[in-house]
Amino acid sequence: MATTPLPLAHTHSVHSACPHDCPDTCAVTTTVEHGRAVAFDAVQEHPITRGWLCAKVRPYLDRVYHPDRLTTPLRRAGAKGEDRWEPVSWDDALDEIASRWQRIIDTSGAAAILPYSYSGTLGLVQNFVSSARLWNRVGACGLDRTICDAAASVAVPATVGAKHGLDPRDFLHSKLVVLWGHNPASTSPHIMPILRDAQRAGATVVLIDPRRTLTAKSVDWHIAPEPGTDAALALGVIHILFRDDLHEEDWLDQHSTGWQELRERAMAFDPTRVSRITGLAVEDIERLARLWASATPAVVKIADGVQRNQHGGQIVRAIVSIPAVTGQYGIRGGGMFYSQSGWISYDAEALGHASECPTVPRTVNMNRLGAALNGEVSDPPIKSLYVFAANPATSNPNAPRVIQGLLREDLFTVVHEQFMTDTARYADIVLPATSQLEHIDLHKPYGHHHLQYNARAIEPLGECRSNWDVMRALAERLGYTDPWLFQEPEEVIDDVLTATAASNSLLEGITLDRLQRDGTVPYAFGDSSNIPFEGGVFPTADERIQLRCDTMLHHGVDPLPDYTGPESPDEDVADGSLRLLSGAAHHFVNSSMANQDKLERKEGRQSIELNRTDADRLGIADGDLVTAFNGNGRCLFYAVVTDGVNPGVAVAPKGRWGHRSIDGRNVNQLTTDDLADLGGGSSFHGTRVFVEPATDTDSVSAQSSDHGLSVVSRENTTNASVTPSTTMSSKSAPSSAEARSGKSV
Repeated sequence: MATTPLPLAHTHSVHSACPHDCPDTCAVTTTVEHGRAVAFDAVQEHPITRGWLCAKVRPYLDRVYHPDRLTTPLRRAGAKGEDRWEPVSWDDALDEIASRWQRIIDTSGAAAILPYSYSGTLGLVQNFVSSARLWNRVGACGLDRTICDAAASVAVPATVGAKHGLDPRDFLHSKLVVLWGHNPASTSPHIMPILRDAQRAGATVVLIDPRRTLTAKSVDWHIAPEPGTDAALALGVIHILFRDDLHEEDWLDQHSTGWQELRERAMAFDPTRVSRITGLAVEDIERLARLWASATPAVVKIADGVQRNQHGGQIVRAIVSIPAVTGQYGIRGGGMFYSQSGWISYDAEALGHASECPTVPRTVNMNRLGAALNGEVSDPPIKSLYVFAANPATSNPNAPRVIQGLLREDLFTVVHEQFMTDTARYADIVLPATSQLEHIDLHKPYGHHHLQYNARAIEPLGECRSNWDVMRALAERLGYTDPWLFQEPEEVIDDVLTATAASNSLLEGITLDRLQRDGTVPYAFGDSSNIPFEGGVFPTADERIQLRCDTMLHHGVDPLPDYTGPESPDEDVADGSLRLLSGAAHHFVNSSMANQDKLERKEGRQSIELNRTDADRLGIADGDLVTAFNGNGRCLFYAVVTDGVNPGVAVAPKGRWGHRSIDGRNVNQLTTDDLADLGGGSSFHGTRVFVEPATDTDSVSAQSSDHGLSVVSRENTTNASVTPSTTMSSKSAPSSAEARSGKSV
């Protein structure tokens, strides 16, 4: 399906938006000369972007015009994973996909087709609508998109009623900002200058993180508890607040449910016990509680890393209870900041038209993709996988199992991508995708209160097509005639905005025309307040914060926040293993940008940080090549010996592509696909590994590494071998699940 040609002009500029998985959602202007983008500049007037872009996105044109961009459809010409391809026409590719799917539907049912997408773009059209409409119409298998924020996305609304965050500029009113398990210098960088302004205005900024991150360099105090003990620390703070009569009892009486039960629960978390659990000094726990009690307004800002373990939901519930005990909710600059996504939830019916389609037959948890492809889902088994805006072979936990599933000869895999990713290398058909500059979209941030329109700046390179264009073409091939499967992007945006505005006044006056004209449009708060939960009124059933939340019983979780982990770090280390943290890399967004040479060089070698105590015990020196391993797999890293992580902890940032890594593997060869306590969330940071010096054979492999293709043995997906490509190579990623199920997003 061809796109409408852009008007010819020698030089012009258009409104753009950063599409990537970052709360900042930067506003950009793209300048085009003679049909080629020549500048990608931050909008100076945008209140969050403020005229600068992060290290990841600043060189975005290098990505758009990268010599490795896929520009023609490809069909596999060898064994899966061999990187042998033959070009095919779009007509042939689409015909093959449609005919294969029709056979699967006829023999096994549409539940055997699994669409897999996530946050390669966060656009309304190219992500949310593309992840819903066609698949609803087909009646395909659903996907629980739970890899990132699922535990908090249950815990936060259950506790406070909605994911409402304060305007980031309101940090300037805060006297205390606590960043808990959050590294905004790398993952939300436009918060950092606002925090520095807040410090100059008298605020104290505290970071609670097991690792000394880049953010730690800018804060007033860094506290490093043992990983996964955050709920104990939060309950310890609450214990002190109640013990020393530092709580706001009148506020709790008027605005909370269950505070007396929370007080009783917290009494079990005296500072001595919490010190033993967290590894923090009693004096530091006492200091943190008193600092919280003495500063008004005080706000805690959490992100997604803190929830990515087996008890992530209870951790979040414990942390967000603290501002209630001190009466900090509902005032400017106070309370809790997690996500802004609840202010505007797109109308689900307008997104996915689920009421006109078959019921979603079943859902697969994306964290369990490897297990699902290898038999955990069997009635019927998954026969086809369609991947776009995602790179699961790189980004999913327990990557060996994912790759084992992708190697199935009876699995028909289609990947729609900009580059030949780790996942694309296991596909049967690879389709070339547009970049953000080559299609139209609308972006709703989860870090501030401004919609951002993205116009198409340039013609698609080669034969690239957008996600939505491919969905429309496949709908046509499958014989569907529903008009909402064939709308132009502008029509989609207009319809969804109109339907959503009917029930949400924050979209009053925000039209497609206005977005196209202004690019950036703030939410229409008007006479209503943008202070979350102003006056202590919460959008819960009883309009109170649910410190005791009985709906937790439906999830099999204690209605009160609790900590159920080890009583001492020593309980986990008797076998010599280390707790592995795989947080964000500074120069990549998940796995996006990890194939750009300049950014990869800036990020440095694939490394694992070890405390000096552990390095000495293991006979490892700084810069040594080491092997990390566990029951899932093994991976080579270069050791960074540091006092920036606690003893018993190892840190290996995520995002690197396996086939560009030392031995064809990345950190997700090691991570667990166990699920969190709420929402089916991920538990990456619950992984344990052993580390030892690499063998001589490993050293030779590392020295000769040329970013060649990792061909994974069908007999042993853990012990992958690295071989160079010898044939034609590829060189010449509102919850969508909610949209499909009929919920607003």
